[in-house]
Amino acid sequence: MELSIKSLAQDRAQFKQAGVKLPSFDIAALQERTRRSPVWLHFGAGNIFRGFIAELQQELIEKGLASCGIQTLSAYDGAIIDKVYRPHDCLTLGVTLLPDGRTELEAIASVTHGFKLNGTAPSDEQEALRLAVSPTLQMISYTITEKGYALRGIDGKYTELALSDFEQGPERCRHAMSLTARLMLARYQAGALPIALVSMDNCSHNGDKLKDAVLTVAREWVRRGFADDGFVSYLEDGSKVSFPWTMIDKITPRPDPEIARRLKVLGIEGMDPVKTARGSFIAPFVNAEKPQYLVVEDDFPAGRPQLEKAGVLFTGKKGVDLCERMKVTTCLNPLHTALAVFGCLLGYTRISAEMDDPDLVKLVKKLGYDEGLPVVDDPKILSPRAFLTEVIEQRLPNKCLPDSPQRIATDTSQKVPVRFGETLKNYKKRGMSTQKLVALPLAIAGWMRYLLGVDDCGKQFEISDDPQKDALQKALSGTILGEPGSLGEKLHPILSNQQIFGCDLCEAGIGEKVEGYVRSMLEGEGAVRRTLRQALA
Repeated sequence: MELSIKSLAQDRAQFKQAGVKLPSFDIAALQERTRRSPVWLHFGAGNIFRGFIAELQQELIEKGLASCGIQTLSAYDGAIIDKVYRPHDCLTLGVTLLPDGRTELEAIASVTHGFKLNGTAPSDEQEALRLAVSPTLQMISYTITEKGYALRGIDGKYTELALSDFEQGPERCRHAMSLTARLMLARYQAGALPIALVSMDNCSHNGDKLKDAVLTVAREWVRRGFADDGFVSYLEDGSKVSFPWTMIDKITPRPDPEIARRLKVLGIEGMDPVKTARGSFIAPFVNAEKPQYLVVEDDFPAGRPQLEKAGVLFTGKKGVDLCERMKVTTCLNPLHTALAVFGCLLGYTRISAEMDDPDLVKLVKKLGYDEGLPVVDDPKILSPRAFLTEVIEQRLPNKCLPDSPQRIATDTSQKVPVRFGETLKNYKKRGMSTQKLVALPLAIAGWMRYLLGVDDCGKQFEISDDPQKDALQKALSGTILGEPGSLGEKLHPILSNQQIFGCDLCEAGIGEKVEGYVRSMLEGEGAVRRTLRQALA
């Protein structure tokens, strides 16, 4: 058996015998309807989209509540389209990993087309423009990670790519935000048609990040004569273009080779994971946990799919904000980052294995229950304490979930302003002292120690991809394990950098504590473990 439209039809009995839930609808007909009358475009062809967002639309199609699928746009890594989408007719095999070791398999066929917008496929770009001006189009959504919205670097200046897009205009732009602006310019010129642009990325106030970036590009193009003033007015008119906030949560780790092996035993061929030249880990399948949450601000000028019938929670902006802050600043993401950096330092390759480590369990419980919950607001839609307990007792310990600290450590510099900076801001807002915080400064200190690329046994390891990796490592160069004095004054400029942490850690009252923990972790082999135990005692 192979994952293709032809094989799903010819080998239907074998797929069912292997336990794969198959689409009940005509996939080819769905693809044609979606091509003619698009409803939903999505930037970001990766795992969270295929294993969560696409599954939601599939449920609506199966229930007869939607007649079209989703078309995806890849601005960053076109190899995903070439290596995974097109060879498998845009199908995905969803693999849900249950804590008891069982798996649930489903062929997801709601994604109908994949287009490369990376400058290598002009026909794809023209098709995307055609879809963007369709009156039936209701929304464009995004899962491109937080760095996908950034037009500026850590120094606050526009990146070379952003400046190039400003100067060269819509025809030759490459940044995802510039490409969005290009599609929106076409929609404006086609009659200023209404639409919702919906970030589903795991970052604070994601709708505002998207809006600010798209408007920045639009204003730069207007200033250079690539568009008229009405284009900016169109984007700013909430009755025409909305940028809803969302909160998303589902752990979708890198595809596990062991899952590919198990699928092959079932008779499903061609499932091996690949790593693209741009660093994307992807496979024809997506392995993920079962718990999932999507909370969305209900603001869609052109209408929307009935996603509430698939479990999506719709609310107002404040409700999304509280749910998002609950998860991102307290109940999941800070715990993940703490486990990621300490997991790499202590030699772990699975998040679940870390949850058998009493020191690390103590760390995340203190970070969540003792230091996070006191400053988080209850969104009412979801209970913070119940959510946190599910994370600590069920989700993180799931041994069938092949999530690694190495994956979670990716792009840490883009995550810490929200995962830790926002909690520190909340302490200040509430007039509460940060002096007794332990787990939060420990997590930040662990990240600083992690950046040396040397574990607690003195062995070198590969640091995960991060746009600020080189700059931060350069700032820490000359720091040597076994020589705490070699740290010198290198940390102060980093800890006081508001671009990195969202606030000045020294002004927030924890800079000195972070520095002390880092020095302690540099005392020699085993010092990371020793520092953890002493600090948490």
